[in-house]
Amino acid sequence: MPDPFDLEAEMRDYAARRSITDAVQRYMRGLDRLDPELHRSSFHDDAFIDCGLMQGGADQFVAFAQDFLGAMDGSHHLLGQVRIEIHDAHNASGECYFQAWHGVRDAAGNPRDLFIAGRYVDEYACKNGEWRIIRRHLITDWVKDDPADHAFYAANPTTNRAGRRGEDFSQHRQWPQQMAGQGGY
Repeated sequence: MPDPFDLEAEMRDYAARRSITDAVQRYMRGLDRLDPELHRSSFHDDAFIDCGLMQGGADQFVAFAQDFLGAMDGSHHLLGQVRIEIHDAHNASGECYFQAWHGVRDAAGNPRDLFIAGRYVDEYACKNGEWRIIRRHLITDWVKDDPADHAFYAANPTTNRAGRRGEDFSQHRQWPQQMAGQGGY
């Protein structure tokens, strides 16, 4: 006969998955917004990260990634499927698929679109009630590097463009005056 449904165990599992997913999402937003504090908040202090271009601790990696991405015109990291396996109350592992666009320049200063797709192979730990990344290994599955075409922006100058360091609507959420008082919080 199957075990009875254990609501308490299911809620612990759900809460762990929710917290791990939040850490993974803070990681991505911290990258694209060039927000080192948010980025760093996804890792425990003793984390180890291997992104291929460098291997090291959380502080070293965040400084490297923020400098590396900060030298680019922009970036946009997109999470795909995230698979999490909870091992016990303090340990879990997972794999996160990603695609990332990077606005870079060639040697002559011409804009290029660099796309990288791959997976993060992670180990997570719950310490002091917080689930965070404890080990991360980046695997690159494919790369595409093309000349950039910014004709759309030139033809549509009122397009809401993304900003760096949170300098766009997603950070300040300043709604037009005519929308004040309409729904929301």
